[in-house]
Amino acid sequence: MELADSCVVVTGAGSGIGAAMARRFAAGGAHVVVNDLDSAAAQAIASEIGGLSHPADVADLEQVRNLVGEATEAFGPIDLFCANAGVAVGGSESAPAADWDLAWQVNVQSHVHAARAVLPGWLARGRGRLITTVSAAGILTMLGSAPYSVTKHAALAFAEWLRATYSHRGIVVQSLCPQGVRTPLFASTGDLGEAVMGATALSAAQVADAVADALSGERFLILPHPEVADYSVRRASDPDRWLSGMNRLQQSLEEAGKL
Repeated sequence: MELADSCVVVTGAGSGIGAAMARRFAAGGAHVVVNDLDSAAAQAIASEIGGLSHPADVADLEQVRNLVGEATEAFGPIDLFCANAGVAVGGSESAPAADWDLAWQVNVQSHVHAARAVLPGWLARGRGRLITTVSAAGILTMLGSAPYSVTKHAALAFAEWLRATYSHRGIVVQSLCPQGVRTPLFASTGDLGEAVMGATALSAAQVADAVADALSGERFLILPHPEVADYSVRRASDPDRWLSGMNRLQQSLEEAGKL
């Protein structure tokens, strides 16, 4: 995919990975629509890169449809939609129902809404690209964060379903699955995130570069941390051994007071 003169929408782009992707795409010549729930943050990034700000709640289908409509009206058919918005909700099975619902609505349903909004036009054109920001937690897991881990697994499953269903019709679906990335969302995980992922955490700009590189092909998983692929193989080939290792990590984090 060529970025020059393309129409790109990035959700959750007021900060973190989304903002970094918006900057990277704009630097490549794309017309970028910057979405965020925080209108001031969206406007700040849009002004910085010469893009269009469209604050909206991507957990609401009609607002996503309006986002797609405004982007199309401003810059023509959307070439790339980055469903990047997400929330880091921690806790166990005992997390409040409202936390589970928030994680589901933002981390999963927002991707469903994006697909519902863009697919009719893309299928008619015979092309389109959707990148969903999932996280390595969707391939592996994230200790101490049941709502986050579970919904990220669901987000990856939905992306896989889309890829399997529509790839022969010109629709490219890719999933971005980094481990630690130094963003406000990562900071919100506190000592736990630092203990588990801090040593290998990347900058948001490094992740955006990985995404831009992935646009030259159609590889499903975008892995800024290549070791995640190895972890995934180990998990799939011997799940009992993998889970035993994860439980040992759980115990060490509990002993260290991180959980």
